[in-house]
Amino acid sequence: MAMIFVGGSRDIFELPEPVIARIGAMIAAEHGVLVGDAPGADAEAQSLLAGYGYEHVGVFHAGSEPRNNLGDWAAYHRPAPGGAHGYAFHAEKDREMARRADYGLMVWDGASPGTCLNMLRLAAAGSPCVVYDTMRSATFTLRNVPDWHEMLRNAGRDLVGRIEARMTAEERDLAKGR
Repeated sequence: MAMIFVGGSRDIFELPEPVIARIGAMIAAEHGVLVGDAPGADAEAQSLLAGYGYEHVGVFHAGSEPRNNLGDWAAYHRPAPGGAHGYAFHAEKDREMARRADYGLMVWDGASPGTCLNMLRLAAAGSPCVVYDTMRSATFTLRNVPDWHEMLRNAGRDLVGRIEARMTAEERDLAKGR
């Protein structure tokens, strides 16, 4: 059974049809799903999976309890480093899902630095990641770090700066191909 990290932007509150179809294919193939507990794309994916009664799901969370666990699935607590707030509070659970995943499915609004970092983590690990870009209504696959850079080629300086501000030193090295 392949493990697939499903995630995306917190500002996405309706999954696009191509993403719904891919999740349906994952269910049909009985793949395992790793998903976060955030509102937005995570909760929408959970809602779809719960609606199918799908059982092969693990929910990762940083807080003492998941913010969302709509299918009452196994929950995996990945505590944040001491003193972490905001994005940094939830980043370790995302890193853990990327480490465990064989593949990724990300729903990106073209602006979320956290989703973009998850794509980098998957690409650097050699785990292919299908990305649905809601801003462009386009689907593409990242297989490696050069693919990730190509995806960001037309990104604004503001987005690139927000991504870089959230990177650990290790993630900066990954982005540089080290």
